[in-house]
Amino acid sequence: MDWVPDLRQLRALVAVAEEGSFTLAARKLFVTQSAVSHSLRTLEEQLGCKLLDRSGKRVATTSEGDILLKRCKRVLQELDQATRDLDGLRRWGQTRIRVGAPHSLCHYVVPSVLREFRDCFPRCEPNIEAADTAVLLEKLAIGELDLVVGLKPKNHSTDGYRPMFNDRLAFVISPFHPWAAQADSMESSLSAQQFIIYAKATETHRLIESWMDSMSEKMKKPLVLGDMQAIKEMAKLGTGVGIVASWVASKEIADGTLKAIKIPGPQIDREWGVFHSVQRRPSLVEEAFIGLCEMAFENMPS
Repeated sequence: MDWVPDLRQLRALVAVAEEGSFTLAARKLFVTQSAVSHSLRTLEEQLGCKLLDRSGKRVATTSEGDILLKRCKRVLQELDQATRDLDGLRRWGQTRIRVGAPHSLCHYVVPSVLREFRDCFPRCEPNIEAADTAVLLEKLAIGELDLVVGLKPKNHSTDGYRPMFNDRLAFVISPFHPWAAQADSMESSLSAQQFIIYAKATETHRLIESWMDSMSEKMKKPLVLGDMQAIKEMAKLGTGVGIVASWVASKEIADGTLKAIKIPGPQIDREWGVFHSVQRRPSLVEEAFIGLCEMAFENMPS
């Protein structure tokens, strides 16, 4: 079989398969219905097989059509990506990049990444959206974001994900807290403590709740705050015991206003990384941003 693919035929096949209708496919491609129908009949004649089942109310692909459709989508995605990459090279970064990150990373990681990124792509406009990772991943899935820097949720697929950094949560307390002088008494007094933890509906909150459930002692209901800075300030005042990653409180630990203590029992470990669309490869600009994130995480205090 000597067949030279015509992009109009490939785009018509994908459009009809997605829309289930020649009329809707024509509208999507901004051509006439007869043009779509003619392209696909010509394609079937060239390949010598039936690609579409036209007998029902909704046009559907045959088994042969399914095989070709899968390959067509991949070819068109690669061509679209090549167009974006070439456009990015031509304009030297005259693009935008939409990135989502949790509030904590917007304070501690994203600023250094943006500084380096602007040096590399001075005419690229980065848009940063701060929210919980789960919310940001939903926006990534529907194309409203290009990248998400955040916590890897439990059982999340590794497709479209680059691991970057692992950390472990710790107790942060006032230097005047009884545990600061007698850490040995910690486990016997866990149930008496007012813990201060991060917002609900987040991966961090889920991990902390799981740790509390695993402990033999029944804990007080924790105080839940939506801001890491507020958790640290409350811990400084002796209002309770904060549960955060040590790097979040590295400045306060260094100046002695907070003290970090290892959490007893099973450790609360987290994994951070960068998420990108599974529908396409990251562009050159996006790859540069991912690389800068990797460098920034390498410089994080352990």
